[in-house]
Amino acid sequence: MSAQLLLVDDEPGIREAVKDYLQESGFSVQVASNALEGWEWMQLNTPDLVISDVMMPQVDGYQFLKQLREDPRFQALPVVFLTAKGMTGDRIQGYHAGVDAYLPKPFDPDELVAIVENLLARRAAKATSTGDDAETPDLAELANQIAQIKALLTQRNAISQSPAPFKIDLTPREQSVLNLVAEGLMNKEIARRLETSVRNVEKYVSRLFSKTGTNSRTELVRFALEHGLAK
Repeated sequence: MSAQLLLVDDEPGIREAVKDYLQESGFSVQVASNALEGWEWMQLNTPDLVISDVMMPQVDGYQFLKQLREDPRFQALPVVFLTAKGMTGDRIQGYHAGVDAYLPKPFDPDELVAIVENLLARRAAKATSTGDDAETPDLAELANQIAQIKALLTQRNAISQSPAPFKIDLTPREQSVLNLVAEGLMNKEIARRLETSVRNVEKYVSRLFSKTGTNSRTELVRFALEHGLAK
């Protein structure tokens, strides 16, 4: 599965040219014409890497980066700045703000691809060395899913419902857990509400994934809302 990139640039010509080149290089690319649009998209999606212009109206790249780094979901997200500002002082400001790479315009698209591949490889290596310990869930990813669920709930009345594509039989306890997941509660909060252990809640959530054919809490809640399973 190709890496998902978010490209934020207010210049249509550059945005489309960079998007086309990145897609030809095998990446999946979502574009946004400004930081506000990019931030809105990220409330329901988590890219593997962000490429952003610096000089943009309303919210510039530095402000956008600050917003990302202050959110636990995106603190470790690789960010590349593309900008016409290539002075040393500007690059230093970018690195102090937490940017991972800084590429002044005009740039060689092959260099951008190399930077993106390098950052993604480093991120993957770090994730591998850290290990996926089931006892220590990725808090940033969990926070991201909770935020996506809360965003979904604000659109709840606009979601059209249809019967589930297959028969789903939930036990009373599974239904209770599903309802609380659909409220945007974390496992610890659900365990406290149901007076059970976090481990048991994790088992119920895993069963819900299996019974609904979903792979994340966000997918589970979207499925439940679309098919009237959450009460």
